[in-house]
Amino acid sequence: MTAPPQAPLTPRPARSPRSLRARVIAVAAAAAVLATVAVGYTLHAADRAEPAAAASEFGLDAGHLYYRSTETGAGRVARTATPSGKGHRTPGGPSCERFYAAGGTALCLQRRPGIPPTSYALVMDDKLREKRRIALTGIPNRARVSASGHMLSWTMFATGDSYAGSSFSTRTSILDTRTGYLIKNMEEIPLTLDGRRYHSPDVNFWGVTFADDDNRFYATVSTKGKTYLIQGDMKKWAARTLRTNVECPSLSPDNTRIAFKKRVRKGTSNPWRLYVLDLRTMREHPIAETRSVDDQAAWLDDDTLAYALPGTEGRKQDIWTARADGKGSSNLLVRNGTSPAAVR
Repeated sequence: MTAPPQAPLTPRPARSPRSLRARVIAVAAAAAVLATVAVGYTLHAADRAEPAAAASEFGLDAGHLYYRSTETGAGRVARTATPSGKGHRTPGGPSCERFYAAGGTALCLQRRPGIPPTSYALVMDDKLREKRRIALTGIPNRARVSASGHMLSWTMFATGDSYAGSSFSTRTSILDTRTGYLIKNMEEIPLTLDGRRYHSPDVNFWGVTFADDDNRFYATVSTKGKTYLIQGDMKKWAARTLRTNVECPSLSPDNTRIAFKKRVRKGTSNPWRLYVLDLRTMREHPIAETRSVDDQAAWLDDDTLAYALPGTEGRKQDIWTARADGKGSSNLLVRNGTSPAAVR
């Protein structure tokens, strides 16, 4: 069977340069229109999303208790509706190993997995937006911000991970946010112990707390198996010991008393108890909490201390409170929480 004859192919006329140019212009115009529509849609969607984002914005607001949650979103900063810990709890803050905030400034210590793990100190503003990131070595341990928000300090475990034993080494830093000046390790501060200049390779500092003038500070120094409360002067860059057997000091809002851990028994089993020292009389007394507290207590106000303890019923840690005058009893404040900070 013979295939039907095919019609002869008719060659297409060549396009003129003017016709080709017109097509290119048309395609470009269509693309511009599509791009304009896409941008307009994106902006419209952003405008619609903005109120929701603003409503869920998580920042530092006075009258709230902030803490590190160990429950949902483990490690993220949350806050309660009131400083007393009552009311609705709002998650949504940054992920931190240690956290503290005051004076519109927050300090978040982070630890990232890896070989080796990396740590950072994140300085944040009142909207919890990162302003500065400082690379660190070791395990985050203590974090403090002065009442003004100008002075920050943090302590890292360089070796070891507990103060209960003797085989640990710390590295404590101080940052002035006004100048950006960073003291990476305060071990070189001239130290006067019992009235004499003191030098020793085993000196460790930790747990800094600042006075309202942003110049005077207190901290712990350990050497030769003993711990001391020191008072430091930022302008003179010098420190002197005030008292023995003081760890993790925390200065009261009125700057008259220091809450601290006191070693009450040897060994690593329940070694500490929380005490309060009157700086005017240098008299101390225990608070009502009888359990061993390995924390730098935070003052919720001039009368109330908050601190973390191991949790029960499967919880990692809980935040408890007790009166600073030693009266009453301890009370559970926040389940599944650490690093309390009352923002005033």
